[in-house]
Amino acid sequence: MSETAGTPVTGRVYLDKQSPTAYHALMQTAEAVRTTAAAAGLDRILVELVNLRVSQINGCAYCLDVHTRAALRAGETTQRLGVLAAWRDTEVFTARERAALALAEAATSPEDALLQERAYAEGREVFGDEELSAVLWVAITMNAFNRVSILSKHPVRTRP
Repeated sequence: MSETAGTPVTGRVYLDKQSPTAYHALMQTAEAVRTTAAAAGLDRILVELVNLRVSQINGCAYCLDVHTRAALRAGETTQRLGVLAAWRDTEVFTARERAALALAEAATSPEDALLQERAYAEGREVFGDEELSAVLWVAITMNAFNRVSILSKHPVRTRP
């Protein structure tokens, strides 16, 4: 896909390039959330699982590509990445990861009030306030990045 003056051939505008000040503010938010998650004691794998689950639900190919590589760099296994979409049907995720994934789904599909209440209850069983807040901020921020990439049609490039 070639690009002319920030506009891909598809006719979409790369929002990050067209409005760099707004995108920079989103990047600063992501950095603050990363700091918040680390300060709350969330490990990088849990954060990447949340990023990936949100991106799966939203269907963001670009973010799935970026965060799959990040999860692998953090030490995640291909088995767990392969079954992430069906995490409820496996025993390979910890109670903390399962609670985080439920919260990620609730933040991504907030119209389902019952799902949201269940996820919050599960989160309360394993997370303190600081951790629970950090997980939700990770999901909220990933949702924002998904929308930027989906609406921009950011391409996924083949890697050697």
